Amino acid sequence: MREQITSAMKQAMKDKDAARLSVLRLINAAIKDRDIALRTEEGSEGASDAEILQLLGKLIKQREESATSFEEAGRLDSAERERAEILTIREFLPTPLTAEEADAAVNEIVAEIGANSIKDMGKVMGALKERYAGRMDFGKVGPKVKDALTSG
Repeated sequence: MREQITSAMKQAMKDKDAARLSVLRLINAAIKDRDIALRTEEGSEGASDAEILQLLGKLIKQREESATSFEEAGRLDSAERERAEILTIREFLPTPLTAEEADAAVNEIVAEIGANSIKDMGKVMGALKERYAGRMDFGKVGPKVKDALTSG
């Protein structure tokens, strides 16, 4: 994942695409910040690809919120710039699961773990985040997991 971002940064420099380069540098800086935080916390080597995917998801969410705020304030040019940044960040995320695939993933993890009550929700969500980081919206999946655990 890191190599992909670095390669895209080099290409943006060659293309003299300042807007794209700015977003890619922001992504790189966020990853480096995360690496530093992890090294001081755990003595680890840095962020894994799964953690980078979560970080990219967080960056997208921040931009979506900013774009909404800009639109409400009538600053459409700024909102459009935020949306363009989202498109650049999304290039590095795997394709999201469809609703049907997400449902199947929830059912698979519930069965795999042997989860049978709402007390197991944390285990199920943890397994989903580990396996499907960056591919599903966990805010939307949470209620599905709850339904699967209460109806099963």
